[in-house]
Amino acid sequence: MDKKPGILKVLHAVADPSADPAPDESLFDSGILDSFALTDFIAGLEEEFSITIPDSDISARKFETVEKVEQYLDSKNK
Repeated sequence: MDKKPGILKVLHAVADPSADPAPDESLFDSGILDSFALTDFIAGLEEEFSITIPDSDISARKFETVEKVEQYLDSKNK
């Protein structure tokens, strides 16, 4: 299942609503997310996808790009 629309919905809610990052574009290097917005982004993902993301999984590396976020979410739904 394509999770990109849900990921972008959450991203737009916590960051720049006009941002449309490429799947492999760094959300941090591009300035779309920072360490403060990451926690809001994680909370939004939990709500949007009805999952719980443990504190041990919260790192910028795992949520660096839309592609990595989608891979992470896919791994949680197995």
